[in-house]
Amino acid sequence: MKLKLLMLLIGGALLYLLATYSVLRFYPDDPAQMNWMDREAFNARFIGRLQPDASMRQELLISRLGSPDITEAFRNEQQIYQLLYYRTHRKAADGITTADECTALLFVDRQLVAVGEAAVVQYQAAKADVSGRS
Repeated sequence: MKLKLLMLLIGGALLYLLATYSVLRFYPDDPAQMNWMDREAFNARFIGRLQPDASMRQELLISRLGSPDITEAFRNEQQIYQLLYYRTHRKAADGITTADECTALLFVDRQLVAVGEAAVVQYQAAKADVSGRS
């Protein structure tokens, strides 16, 4: 009797682990299906792990996070600068997403080069350089 109960408990635990693994493996997080609080937390976690390097392409990031909340872009000679803002923290419950509620990601020719305030500073410096030459 005790052996049968033990086998049922072990079987149930294994079934639970298999179901959990299957859900996590085959149903990844989809920011488009999340409510705004979950999406902010997901964005903050994902962006917090990013390191600016040549391996993070813009297409990959958009496929994971979805469309950015705010976007700015310009061309500097042959390079395209794109500043993507993803909301990571809400400041006011006004239904409007502003840049100060977001984390900025700077892409140059679709490669991630900076995250956060450094991204904004680099973008503005490059844009000022282009404006200064005109």
